[in-house]
Amino acid sequence: MRLRRLIGFNLLSAFVLGVGGYFLGHWVGTRLSAGMDSQIGTDQNDVAFFMGFLFALLGWLIGLGFFNYPVARMMGRPPSLREKEEAGAGRYFRLCTDHKVVGLQYFVTVLLFFMIAGLNAMFIRAELITPNETLWNANQYLSLVSLHGTMMLMMTSAAILGPFANYFVPIMIGARRMAFPRLEALSFWLVPPAGLILLSAVALGGFPTGWTGYAPLANEARAGMDAYIFAFGLIGLSMTIVGTNMIATVLTMRAPGLTWNRLPIFVWGVITTSMLMVLAAPVLFSTLVMLTLDRTADTSFFLASAGGSPFLWDNLFWFFGHPEVYILALPGFGVVLEILPVFARKPLWGYRLAVAGMVGVAVLSFMVWQHHLFVSGINADLRPFYMLTTELISIPTGFIFLNGLGTLWRGRIRFTVPMLFALAFFSNFLIGGLSGVFLSDVPSDVTTHGSYFVMAHFHYTIMGGLVFALFAATYYWLPKMTGLQFNEVLAKVHFWMMFVFFNFTFAPLFAAGMLGMPRRVSIYAPRLQGINIFVSISAFLLGVSMLIFLINLVYSMVIARKPAEANPWQSRGLEFQLPTPVPVTNFETTPVIQADPYDYGVPDAVPVAALRPAAAPVAGGGAT
Repeated sequence: MRLRRLIGFNLLSAFVLGVGGYFLGHWVGTRLSAGMDSQIGTDQNDVAFFMGFLFALLGWLIGLGFFNYPVARMMGRPPSLREKEEAGAGRYFRLCTDHKVVGLQYFVTVLLFFMIAGLNAMFIRAELITPNETLWNANQYLSLVSLHGTMMLMMTSAAILGPFANYFVPIMIGARRMAFPRLEALSFWLVPPAGLILLSAVALGGFPTGWTGYAPLANEARAGMDAYIFAFGLIGLSMTIVGTNMIATVLTMRAPGLTWNRLPIFVWGVITTSMLMVLAAPVLFSTLVMLTLDRTADTSFFLASAGGSPFLWDNLFWFFGHPEVYILALPGFGVVLEILPVFARKPLWGYRLAVAGMVGVAVLSFMVWQHHLFVSGINADLRPFYMLTTELISIPTGFIFLNGLGTLWRGRIRFTVPMLFALAFFSNFLIGGLSGVFLSDVPSDVTTHGSYFVMAHFHYTIMGGLVFALFAATYYWLPKMTGLQFNEVLAKVHFWMMFVFFNFTFAPLFAAGMLGMPRRVSIYAPRLQGINIFVSISAFLLGVSMLIFLINLVYSMVIARKPAEANPWQSRGLEFQLPTPVPVTNFETTPVIQADPYDYGVPDAVPVAALRPAAAPVAGGGAT
């Protein structure tokens, strides 16, 4: 009986067909490339690797059953929006169109690859304890750095929108599902093969370009570069699908009464992020296709020796790459501004200003990319413009800080674990933002470019901002998603260790950068060893804080399994007005939104929604 359950369209079939598809595709690619000029004189066949990855992806999707519905429709079967939405653990291991299942699938997958990328960071810091090569040679070290950076960027792109936007946006807007449920499922099931293919780069010689994939180094790299191109391309495709689906859902499926000025601020963060995804991710995908053609079909888009230009890569990549930074940051803005009013028991201060700030950041993020090229030969006449636009983006970002401070002012603050992470977001992101001014300014950027100053700034922005917001969201919403509470003592130990050792790890690197320590090399001046030993020890303890989170996750969700209340935070959010676990259908009838979601402390506040017009609101609906 158990054996019969394993047969069908599920994760096991996807693995089997994916592995088989890789070898079939590699064989086909070898035959197709026989005699091609681009493959003659080399000891690797890039065409075979790309065909292997492509066939593996097709096998993976066939195994999951993604082609069943299109085939059924072509055979005249009636249309259907649902796919495997029944109860039971099996739905988490196959194609399922329930947005809540997709959210939890994202959470586990992103967490797994996030921890693998974090383990790479531990290897990097172990090497940097001494100023000379010890554990890894230069090529291995560079591959470690590249793998760490690329996997972190790939996974953090989906870190908040994947688990939390997919799960909660339909509920927050009073909808039954996403606008395109099958595309939602597809956007998730592209992520695991992307992560696995990227990991396969280790077996293919690694890749030396970092997450930026700079040409012409990318043209000359070993086959691990093929894995980088294909994996990053899948993430670009997934981001485009997610962005399109989110925009369509919010535009067309809002419940009656949910006007734009009642939309939860987290949903505004999702909308602005989705716009960036839809506009920027296709540029990444197209650029990677061009690089694929350079490596397989003798084109020369990025080869100066054959008439191309590596500056073309720089411009195309950073046209995606800098909005990508805000693709990571904007959901974090939405999360912390969603959480602050709940635990300050005050309305969100400056709601319209917060929306304007997010929209302003999204628009300006497309006008700043060339500050990454200040030292790459950019026309000197363009430098003032990009310096100005880069510094201008601090204005709408500053709006978010004003919203946070105004909400906290004279609030009745409860220092819960989600609130602690949300508060830490502001202090960390402030340091990341202020240090960014030095990199937007041409004279100081020329001095600090390529140094550990840039690395420290980047980590304060992404880890200090996005990852702290991610944990704020996890402690805030995961009890609602799972119906189980976290252990609060372990959660607070996790927060304080992470906050202290995050700052101990990255703050000294500003000094290391100013003292001339370059990025991406394992050898440095012996006078900097003291700083590096301190940073490495702090990084290992930061890693211990992540282990404490994992222990808490397993203990709370698997061993202790203490049930969570339906509305543990006394939130006015629509998602907390539903029972826990949330029913498959979300709402019995379409709710009617009748008040602002942030009327905390407002006398006689009206419940945020009428869930069943003839019935009284459930507990928490009138929380003040």
